[in-house]
Amino acid sequence: KMIEEFKDIEGYEGLYQVSNLGNVKSLKFKKERILKGTVIDTGYLNVSLRKDGIRVVKKIHQLVAIAFLGHEPNGYKTVVDHINNNPLNNTLDNLQLITHRENLSKDKKGCSSDYTGVGWHKGAKKWHAQIYIKGKVKHLGLFTDELEAAESYIIELQKLYI
Repeated sequence: KMIEEFKDIEGYEGLYQVSNLGNVKSLKFKKERILKGTVIDTGYLNVSLRKDGIRVVKKIHQLVAIAFLGHEPNGYKTVVDHINNNPLNNTLDNLQLITHRENLSKDKKGCSSDYTGVGWHKGAKKWHAQIYIKGKVKHLGLFTDELEAAESYIIELQKLYI
């Protein structure tokens, strides 16, 4: 069992701390207290922090990753991943830093294809391939063969890294 360790939340030193077990505590007033997170529509636990009369809402997994993994939020370049896919488990041993593309590609349960970027198009009754580049979807075509659709994704992906 992990021993709970608290660290100051960057920018809120002396006011709030986050722990390796995913707890956020307020140091304000005379009595420390663990804050109750709220679940937002995306399934993540958020917490409200106040400083100088300004309220800011932060995702708890982000706070843990910044404090304990040295994460520096940078848009979608590096993201905080819940290893077991449970967004309510914000313990340090359930979090890792990976690329956004790796995060999109992992654990494809419940999808129509085992291949990243490939899905079954019910209307066309064919496999379709698509890739996300800089937040935009690029459609790669419709295919009768699932593997052929996957290959088109791989070819397009390789173009990004040449």
